[in-house]
This record gives sequence, C-alpha cells and structure tokens, in this order.
Amino acid sequence: MITRLHLYLVDAAAAVVIGVLVGYAMVEHQEKSWWLVVPGALLVALPVAVRRIWPVPALGVTTLATAAVVVGRVLPLQALGAPMGAVCFALYTVAVDRPRRWSLTGLVAAVVVISAITGAEPENIVVAIAALSAVWAIGYTTRLRRSFLDREMTQRAEQALAGERLRIARELHDVVAHNLSLIAVQAANAAHVRSPEHAYEALTVISETSRAALTEMRGLLGVLRSDADLAPSPGLDGLADLADRASLAGVRVSLDVRGDSPVPEGIGLSVYRIVQEALTNVVKHAAPASCTVLVDVTPSSVRVEVSDDGPGVQELGVGHGLVGMRERVAVYGGTFGAGPGTGGGFRVEAELPHR
Repeated sequence: MITRLHLYLVDAAAAVVIGVLVGYAMVEHQEKSWWLVVPGALLVALPVAVRRIWPVPALGVTTLATAAVVVGRVLPLQALGAPMGAVCFALYTVAVDRPRRWSLTGLVAAVVVISAITGAEPENIVVAIAALSAVWAIGYTTRLRRSFLDREMTQRAEQALAGERLRIARELHDVVAHNLSLIAVQAANAAHVRSPEHAYEALTVISETSRAALTEMRGLLGVLRSDADLAPSPGLDGLADLADRASLAGVRVSLDVRGDSPVPEGIGLSVYRIVQEALTNVVKHAAPASCTVLVDVTPSSVRVEVSDDGPGVQELGVGHGLVGMRERVAVYGGTFGAGPGTGGGFRVEAELPHR
C-alpha cells in the first residue's frame, strides 16, 4: 500500500531529476556560472518536492522561477521542457487539492506567464495552453472522482448506521413486547386472584421477567457505546427459557428442537426472535392455551413452526408483529407464512436457509 511517505519520496526524486535537467541545460551551451545555475535550478525544481504540502506556493514559485531563468537568459528557451514539467506537477496538485476557483486562477496565471516567455509565436502559445489545460483537466477530474468516492463512503456509513439503528429498534421491540406481555398477564392475574399464594407467584414472575427484560435491554443499548462489552446474541440455546417464561404466563408450551447442525449467529438470533414474537402473540391473544414450538435444524436451513389451540384471530394486523417476523425471514431469502390453523388456533411457519 502506498503511504504518504512514499509519495513524498517520489516527489523528491522528481525534483532531483528536474533540477539536474534544468542545471544541465543551463551549462550545456551557455556555460553559465554555478552561482546562477544552482539557485535557478533549485527555485525551479525544489517546489516539486513540497507540492503536496504547499500546492499553491509551489505553483507560484516554480512558475515565477521558470519565467526568471528564461527572461534572464540563464536557461535557453528551447530547454523549457524540464521547467514546464515542474509547473505541470504543481498545477496538477493545485487542481486536485484546491477548490475550482483556486485551481482555475492558477491555470490562468501559469498560462499567461508561460505564454509570455515563449514569445509571440502562436504555435508556442497553443502548445503551452494545451499542455497546462490538459494537466489541469486531469487533476480536476481526479478531484471529482475522489469527491464522489468520499460521498459514497459517507452514504454507506450512514446507511450502515441506519441499518444498525433499525436492527436495535427491532430487537428492542421484540424484547419489550414479549416481556411486557408476560408482565401484563401476570399483573392481571395478581389483581383477580383471591389466594395470596397465587398473587405471590404472579408477582415473582413479574419480578423475574422485568429483571430479564432490563438485562437484555442494557445489552442491546450497550452496543451504542464504544466501550461496552458485547454479550453473545441469544440463539437456539435460549428457546427453552422463552418456553418457560411463556408457561409462567399461562401458556402450556411444548418445545421440540430437532437436529444439531451448526447455525450461523444471525440465523440463530432470527429464529429466537421469531419464536419470541410468536409466543408473545399467544400470550396476548390466546392465553390460556396450549402451544407447540417446532424448530427443525438441517444442514441447509432452519424451519420454525409455532401453533396454538386458542381462539385464533379474524384479521391479521400489524400489532401481531408479523411484519417484523417476515422482514427477518426475508433478509435470508426464506419463506414465511402465518394464519389460522387447520384445526383452529393460529399458526406461524418460517424457513430460513443458511447454505
């Protein structure tokens, strides 16, 4: 990978080459004194070595130095190629690093100065304008391309942030909906029972459920902090706890997990949330009822089936969390279905491929 230091070394090498060429052109036919050759060559070539640090001053110094050595007859006009290379290097950097107004001003100034020292011959002026304009166009195109890339990276970062926020919002919805449903059911039971033992049992469930909900919410919100310790996401291993909590809310849950094939973490989390949302719906709309949860894990997919024997629903609304479950399945290109069961109750089916 090319580092900033490598680019500086390349510029230094280019400055040395240009300086040698300019100095050689000064002494080849004119036999100028070294006290004129060395400063003149340094003023023309040295700005190339620092053009990435001070692009505008580099362009100004090398352009004026080129004009000075030509007008002062220290450098013959036919040897203008090497100084023109220095001017082009600096102009390219200005076009890349500076706004269009600055770079166009630099282009016009360089064209005026170089055209003035080449004489009144039209072909020399045309060559100078064409060369400098081409260098500016390449530099400005590079600036636009970098701007587009930076904008694209910014948009991708914003999209990733929005996606992460959406994921956290979905997780929070599932956690809050599930646990608050259990708490609401147990609170209603505690308010209606006559036996202190049953009320105590309901309050115990409320306490344990709320504590579990707070723990999971802290874990989810913790991902927004850079110094947070990330706990593993819930997966298939947490299905038994979901079944136990739903049973405490008056839903008799029969859990059957088949297969032992490895499942990606994202698939495991999605299965966990689908089962959680399905059980939440059973607790809210069908309790007391019996519920069967089947999770069939195969080497290529995970199939989830949650069915209950409750009264069922006549209309499917967004409040049943079906949209969230369907989105989770769609992320992995799976299939999802929900509706009244053949023998009554309600049924949720999903299949998530992972290979």
